Amino acid sequence: MAEAPSTRQKRLAAVFRETSGTFRIADAMRILGIDRPHASRLLAGWHSQGVIRRIAHGLYVPVPPSALGQTQVLDDPWVLVPDLYEPGYIGGWSALEYWGLTEQIFRSVCVLTRKRVAYGETVHQGVGFFVKHASQNHMFGTRTIWRKTAKMQISDPYKTLLDCIDDLHLGAGLQHSTACLLEFMRIFGDPGDLDALLEHAIQANNGALFKKLGYLAETLGFRPFFVEECRKRLTTGYATLDRNAGECRLVTRWNLWVPGKKARWSANAK
Repeated sequence: MAEAPSTRQKRLAAVFRETSGTFRIADAMRILGIDRPHASRLLAGWHSQGVIRRIAHGLYVPVPPSALGQTQVLDDPWVLVPDLYEPGYIGGWSALEYWGLTEQIFRSVCVLTRKRVAYGETVHQGVGFFVKHASQNHMFGTRTIWRKTAKMQISDPYKTLLDCIDDLHLGAGLQHSTACLLEFMRIFGDPGDLDALLEHAIQANNGALFKKLGYLAETLGFRPFFVEECRKRLTTGYATLDRNAGECRLVTRWNLWVPGKKARWSANAK
């Protein structure tokens, strides 16, 4: 038997009010005080009526009346990240935007997650997400933020830049990542901030990262002590700054292949 409109509205209002924009069967059970079969049937009925939408297995979002017929119904797609990608964090170009290191607007949300995911673009709720798998050792340098009532992690400014230097695609290309590094110098360029950037790089334990970071820091005129600290931590072997560059030259001082004079530092902005 279908719910009476008033009963449905009261139940919907209770679920929407006590959740953060996404909810599961367990949430409906807890909020409405019903068993799992009842909650499952209830959500299935609401979904068929178009008042909620299933965006992943067992995960739902409300559909406000103003959004009926639209592909995207959430005002803030970031609230999906904890349910879809925990343990993980918002990073890359999304974190660059959050920390004011870029003025570019990006259409997709960048997420690094411990979940086994395919590297690249995916779509949830009509919103593009770029996801990258990261190991447990990579899960540091984050801060807790709240969007509405959803709690999530985002990389801090230091970890954000290091992630973008390590994988230039996360920073929308070499040119854009370099511009963000310059902006970091302007906003966070105090010795304490450089110490924090260095400490994060040490914790990353990535030899190629120090080659890239040291070269860029020297090229951009970072404080000499920071450049020297990067040089102290060089490892043997060569790394490549930008794998998408068509022509490269070897900078032996940093054991690094960098785009040559004729190669363009491209910013593949989203």
